[in-house]
Amino acid sequence: ERGTLYVVGTPIGNLGDISMRALETLRKADKILCEDTRRTKALLNHFEIQGTRLESYHMHNEFKRTSSIIQELRRGQQIALVSDAGMPGINDPGSMVIREAVEYEAEIDVVPIPGPSAFLAALVGSGLLEGSFQYCGFMAPKTSGRQKQFAALRHQPHVLVFYASPHALVESLKDAV
Repeated sequence: ERGTLYVVGTPIGNLGDISMRALETLRKADKILCEDTRRTKALLNHFEIQGTRLESYHMHNEFKRTSSIIQELRRGQQIALVSDAGMPGINDPGSMVIREAVEYEAEIDVVPIPGPSAFLAALVGSGLLEGSFQYCGFMAPKTSGRQKQFAALRHQPHVLVFYASPHALVESLKDAV
């Protein structure tokens, strides 16, 4: 049997936003890789999913853990990858193991299970999307870096989408102006 890495979107606030397909995938997975096992355990408990092994996979251990995960997938394991909220790999851990799994396409399937995405929800709800947009990820942590980012993107003809940490939001908006 071919190994499969399921990249599963999880709710970003309202547990009712999870899809039936995501729940089915989490139930049948041999194991679930998660950013925070406590948060994923709460999600699984809410939907009465029991018996699935949870393993920590986050920004502090993904480099060390990715190789062994790939070996498990090559042996036919069915592994689900989740982040605390939203789609793994979009400013959350996951892109490293996804990229590695894709390189073994002859032995491993990578199957995205669509789900909530914070930036898409905010973009659609903003009323700003009339044409194209560019997702820029997190802003630089310091004023000088943010100002360089904004200067480099100043003349882009489309909506720009950034993530900002809550404690830096006001300063980030000032830098954008």
